[in-house]
Amino acid sequence: MAVKQFKAESKKLMDLMINSIYTNKEIFLRELISNASDALDKLYFKSLTDTKLGMSKDDFKIMLALDKENRTVTLSDNGIGMTKEELEKNLGTIAHSGSLDFKKENKDDNIDIIGQFGVGFYSAFMVSDHVTVISKAYGSDESWKWESSGVEGYTLTPAEKETVGTEISLHIKANTDTENYDNFADEYGLVAIVKKYSDYVRYPIQMYREKSRQKEKPADAPEDYKPEYETYTELETLNSMVPIWKKQKSEVKDEEYNEFYKSKFHDYSDPARVIVSRTEGTANYNALLFIPGRPPFDFYTKEYEKGLALYASGVLIMEKCADLLPDYFSFVKGIVDSQDLSLNISREMLQKDNQLKLIHNALEKKIKNELHAMLSNDRAKYEEFWKNFGRQIKFGCYADYGMHADLLKDLLLFYSAKEKKMVTLEEYVAKMPEGQKCIYYAAGDSAERLAKLPAAELVLDKGYDLLLLTEDVDEFCLQIMHAYATKDKDGKDASIEYKNINSGDLGLESDEEKKAAEAATAENKALFDAMKEALSGKVKEVKVSTRLKDHPVCLSADGPLSMEMEKVLSAQPNGQDVKSEKVLEINAQHPVFSVLKAAEALGDTEKVKQYSTLLYAQAELIEGLPVDDPIAYTQAVCALMK
Repeated sequence: MAVKQFKAESKKLMDLMINSIYTNKEIFLRELISNASDALDKLYFKSLTDTKLGMSKDDFKIMLALDKENRTVTLSDNGIGMTKEELEKNLGTIAHSGSLDFKKENKDDNIDIIGQFGVGFYSAFMVSDHVTVISKAYGSDESWKWESSGVEGYTLTPAEKETVGTEISLHIKANTDTENYDNFADEYGLVAIVKKYSDYVRYPIQMYREKSRQKEKPADAPEDYKPEYETYTELETLNSMVPIWKKQKSEVKDEEYNEFYKSKFHDYSDPARVIVSRTEGTANYNALLFIPGRPPFDFYTKEYEKGLALYASGVLIMEKCADLLPDYFSFVKGIVDSQDLSLNISREMLQKDNQLKLIHNALEKKIKNELHAMLSNDRAKYEEFWKNFGRQIKFGCYADYGMHADLLKDLLLFYSAKEKKMVTLEEYVAKMPEGQKCIYYAAGDSAERLAKLPAAELVLDKGYDLLLLTEDVDEFCLQIMHAYATKDKDGKDASIEYKNINSGDLGLESDEEKKAAEAATAENKALFDAMKEALSGKVKEVKVSTRLKDHPVCLSADGPLSMEMEKVLSAQPNGQDVKSEKVLEINAQHPVFSVLKAAEALGDTEKVKQYSTLLYAQAELIEGLPVDDPIAYTQAVCALMK
């Protein structure tokens, strides 16, 4: 019998199909089941107009059989089948797709053909060294057998088959030094693959499985009778067929969603929120998403992989499709099932699919709206979510030069010094007194310490609220946003600047107070120059403060880089040598200032230097900064006690 050569391809192309397009060998069964499902779809579609067919949708099925001893796996369907010409056309030419042709010829929205690439069949050669296909087409009296061992070619001969449909038999390869193929010739291995990739194919995938049961106890059994067991064979449906995400939300109990989530995503806690999304139009998909009730143990590590399970018409394409989620929503778990996605041949092609971008954008808005709804309607649950994942949202505001900040800003929570609780930026702005021009914040590692800062007292005494930022990303988040966009009392667009209370001008002083401080600074220029020199470049300037009430001294930052940002950047693994421009501010009404003036009057430059060092160290401690030279500081304090 003459062996026919494959058309329009070479050994190199076949090797590419088998070894490069699919990196996971177990995909072969997904591909063959998808092709069988398509064959059933085609015949079912014909049955809608051909009353002579005499079959209903319940009559269609896919059968899986295993002969472990001979290492053969057989997949059969009672679908539309193939003629001799179709076998040669569809299986003799790599990358020809009969499914795609069928869909083009029958433009009907009810036809949902899974496989449209035409190379899926050849994935069988990843695990088998010989493939046999026997098929009888609907309306034909002939049956044909197609056989191939790979790149050498194929044979096409008459065959005997009583019923319409297709039967594919694979001879599983023997193990090699580098590959183990036994799992593909094992009942439990095959069942696991079906559950993983094809659980939601709309037709039953059935298999006769050998099981064990206890024999009925004989009536005359002795007292010491030991139970006996027997084996029997039972036809079992391996797939569930109806995806939970395709059911109406009203049909599914919360407990069912929770159990599905815990089983599918290996979590022992119920999700904090379930998101069901169905969209038709530019992007057709069903999505079932979950906000976890707690962060995964590896969430803030490099090992964590974001992504949603991606299905094409119920068939798993990818376990974790990262392209469906932005990084700031990487904590979301779930499933997306789209009819618009072809059963893809490679990750690279999948990433270029325009439908993914459309779905990504729709899911982004949906997740944001659901989180905002949680914030509005279940504040306690949202605050628990914020403890778990708020850091990721704040990183999202800061990343990509703040391009996502407008989307995320109303999800942010910060601790309010005035309200003694977490508040949103919108809530902060809504309670701003008349005349307040900025959103004030303090950044550091302790809310308790921040509330006691000298400048914090000034802000709070004015009746203004103060946000206490205690995470390293917080200030970067607000800095990149620069201002909060809102509406003024007349409904016009307005923006309110974020202001660190340790920055130069807080906008809290009157013009008279500013002029008085400038005059006092000029009057004491000689003293302040001596103090600046004594501190050897640690400060950009020494001046009289307008923000101090009871404290003798404080540090402020002049420029965009705050002292807290300096601390954060310096603590990075590849610590950046960045310095904020610090200003030492002196309270001219405090007794300490009188001591400084007295030392200057006596010409005691050493004492001025000593006092300057002490005051600077005290200011560092107030700001939560490490003292530059702790030993010198303690020696100076002890010297004053003598």
